[in-house]
Amino acid sequence: MKFKKTLGVVSSLLLASSILAACGGGEDSSSAESNNDPITLYSPETPEFTKELALKYEELYGQKVNVQYAGTNVLVNQMMAEKDSPKADVWYGGGGLLPFEAAVDKGILANYIPDAAADWEVTEDGIKLKHQDGKYVGVEVFVLGFSYNPELVSKEEAPKTWEDLIDPKWKGKIQFPNPAASGTATLMVMDQMMRKGEDEAWKYFDKLVENANSMPDSGSSPTKAVAMGEAHIAVGFDFMAYEQQNNGESVDFVVPDQTPVLVNPASLIENGPNPEGGKKFMDFLLSDDAQQIMADWYHIPISDTVESKTPVSLESVKESAVELDIDWVNENFDRIRDEWKERYQ
Repeated sequence: MKFKKTLGVVSSLLLASSILAACGGGEDSSSAESNNDPITLYSPETPEFTKELALKYEELYGQKVNVQYAGTNVLVNQMMAEKDSPKADVWYGGGGLLPFEAAVDKGILANYIPDAAADWEVTEDGIKLKHQDGKYVGVEVFVLGFSYNPELVSKEEAPKTWEDLIDPKWKGKIQFPNPAASGTATLMVMDQMMRKGEDEAWKYFDKLVENANSMPDSGSSPTKAVAMGEAHIAVGFDFMAYEQQNNGESVDFVVPDQTPVLVNPASLIENGPNPEGGKKFMDFLLSDDAQQIMADWYHIPISDTVESKTPVSLESVKESAVELDIDWVNENFDRIRDEWKERYQ
């Protein structure tokens, strides 16, 4: 993917912006003072990881970042409840772009694209990088697949396709996140619905739920369960497995044939308490400093100037990527999630 090589200049742009604001008078000076107010970040990403991002931002810009962690759908519901008096400035991460797409018409996302992404095409190499009206921007790339414990499952035996997961031999040995709370699992559900059609997809999930021993709310919990031997197989993103592997746990990852490969975005919140601070944090997420932290946590950075530690590359997974019907997602996201609750909770 030929991402534009503009990300490395973001830090200098931010510095220049700060200098200009400091030199200005009247309204600009007031704006500069408001930028010292804390930034509130809502994120379902790993708490330790988001804390590291927040601390790096605070180190660079001397501005406090308060991180609130919860599952994607929980955070979306919270933002909807707070719509008349928003508490968040930035929403980062949601198991990929589908929850952001579904939120576009809810009136909770503001229009903002950092300068570093201004020249990006909306879609490149079949992967949507940003919203066409500026409601979100991708900051990294995720691959949905299967974690497994090599002490319990051999590489040869590990599932290679989504159909493999419903084999009766995995009964009681699989975990995946709860689609009512997790963006990771919502992506899994919507992908199957788009590819199979709803009737066949519900039949598929009847069997998958039968094989599950747990459906935790957190997107990363199933992979952690695999590491602890509480499950043989887990549905999750690539970086979740490699984080555990780096910690010395017995976890490996399979990129299944035909699976979602998509950006994980960030968005400015409409009428958030600190919009200028929120914009600065959005800019920061596309800077080399933030992209390097993502890479060090085994995420696939969207910047082509930063090299990730993960063995999975965008180039290596392109052939497995499925095309996502974003319009269908926007029309059916809430209905499908509600039906999941009725069927399985």
